Amino acid sequence: MLGMVIWQVGLGHSFGYNISNGSLIGWTVFLWMVYLLLVTTRLVTEVRGGELSIRLSGLWRRARRVRLTEIDSVEKVTFDPVRDFGGYGFRGDRQGKAYVAYGGEGLRVRLVNGARFVVGSQRSSELADVLRAARPAGVSR
Repeated sequence: MLGMVIWQVGLGHSFGYNISNGSLIGWTVFLWMVYLLLVTTRLVTEVRGGELSIRLSGLWRRARRVRLTEIDSVEKVTFDPVRDFGGYGFRGDRQGKAYVAYGGEGLRVRLVNGARFVVGSQRSSELADVLRAARPAGVSR
């Protein structure tokens, strides 16, 4: 789009699509804003207050919250986000949900009720240790 703006607005050559300079500039600015929003979005995973909180900062304010007492087990996994979950973001399929923003490693979390989900993390070993250590006393899983 930036190349089209330079070609049509800067150099004065028309593309023949009958698009005005204002529309071309407007769409280019809009698409750059969407691009910048997506490349600055990151997955934020926090363990505090007796719960695991997962959110995509920059896109949604709501977070997925799971009480630590509901977690049955955690295991480190590697995966292909596109092949296994259909891409990045908050995804769901018959295998469970996935929260992935970058890379191909993370944790598979199994809940007491049998539900499962994957949390993408480049520091999955540390996250697993924190989740295991943060379990309330008396929970032996």
